[in-house]
Amino acid sequence: MVTSPSVPRLVVAAPSSGSGKTTVATGLMAALARRGLSVSPHKVGPDYIDPGYHALATGRVGRNLDAYLCGPELVGPLFLHGARGCDIAVVEGVMGLYDGAAGEGELASTAQVAKLLRAPVVLVVDASSQSRSVAALVHGFASWDPEVRIGGVILNKVASERHEALLREALDSTGVPVLGVLRRAPQVDTPSRHLGLVPVAERRTEALEAVAAMAAQVSDGCDVEGLVALARSAGALSCAAWDAGEVLGPVTEPRDGPGIAVAGGAAFTFSYAEHVELLTAAGADVVPFDPLRDERLPEGTRGLVVGGGFPEVYAAELSANEPLRRAVAEAASAGMPVAAECAGLLYLCRELDGQPMCGVLDAAARMTGRLTLGYRDAVAVSDSVLAGAGERMRGHEFHRTVVEPGSGTGAAAPAWGVRAPERRVEGFVQDNVHASYLHTHWAAAPGAARRFVERCRTS
Repeated sequence: MVTSPSVPRLVVAAPSSGSGKTTVATGLMAALARRGLSVSPHKVGPDYIDPGYHALATGRVGRNLDAYLCGPELVGPLFLHGARGCDIAVVEGVMGLYDGAAGEGELASTAQVAKLLRAPVVLVVDASSQSRSVAALVHGFASWDPEVRIGGVILNKVASERHEALLREALDSTGVPVLGVLRRAPQVDTPSRHLGLVPVAERRTEALEAVAAMAAQVSDGCDVEGLVALARSAGALSCAAWDAGEVLGPVTEPRDGPGIAVAGGAAFTFSYAEHVELLTAAGADVVPFDPLRDERLPEGTRGLVVGGGFPEVYAAELSANEPLRRAVAEAASAGMPVAAECAGLLYLCRELDGQPMCGVLDAAARMTGRLTLGYRDAVAVSDSVLAGAGERMRGHEFHRTVVEPGSGTGAAAPAWGVRAPERRVEGFVQDNVHASYLHTHWAAAPGAARRFVERCRTS
């Protein structure tokens, strides 16, 4: 059994979404970083946007801990990978503390991740419409699962000193210490739209100001030293840190290629850091590019990865970059391996909301009013650049668009057979192109990265 050095850590959770987890977690990360600590930021679940704010707060890559996508056995190793060399780690929860994958019990819940990390939990409570009832709420959450240790509570949206006194008096009976009291502070609000907060890449100056305001609010209203002491009470983890090179094994091919272009910029902000790390460990030379600005693929590109984001917001600008759209279409037609997820799928379509896209796939995409959201259990229907037929992969869908195949898509095979929550086929496999709505985490299936890089070498 491997016992790793204990990294001080705590989990910021809440009874429900909208209680103030992001404000407290991001503000605490920034407050600790301003005290000279090296802070490791983490987010429970498949969220891509909050980690961007965490990265601003800490100067380190925000990383996800998802027990559904990666399996419970990888939560500890991935945490230790992200926390290497850090003084302290802060983990922001998802939804309510005990909410997880639908119909799967505690799987992928904040509570499960806290138990896997042996980390104390700080419960952020929206106290705006209650006084004595707060004690019943906190008592219920603290006693629901004896393996989850609620180490303290932070009261959010407290109206006045009188309101605070009533809350503190009520909580005395619970034995759970109050580690912070935050007043209403609209200046720390961050704008949202159809899929959540607006990503940092689209509003960096305003996001920096918001993070600074969060840090000031937490510093002024919370017992930061008490939170650090709580983090130091976390137990040791009996696992080793995840390492992309160790997972993939030695690379026998030359290290000078192939070049793999990874889309970024404001339109494509959804990606997991481990994907690039795995591609690099597999021997690729990973080069970022911005489809909003760059009119050609990076020199020497032999493979293309286009992840998630908000292409529907930037449809006109993406469409206006006709030279790059043509270059992508020509590269795919010539057999270049392409892996696209969600936003990447939309970008490869013939059009998006009537705006011409790359035309790699004979399909039209459009925005709808319906949100498609949830974890998916899928099996590869056909061989592709990412998986062999029959391989299982877990994914996550999060979009308000539909893709309608044209009459000429006979050459394309489905990418995935989705087994949960309903049986259907999804995505496209066409020559060396794999395009799907499913967001996947390659740490759970590192063979996808190796397979993609090998296909890039030989195509």
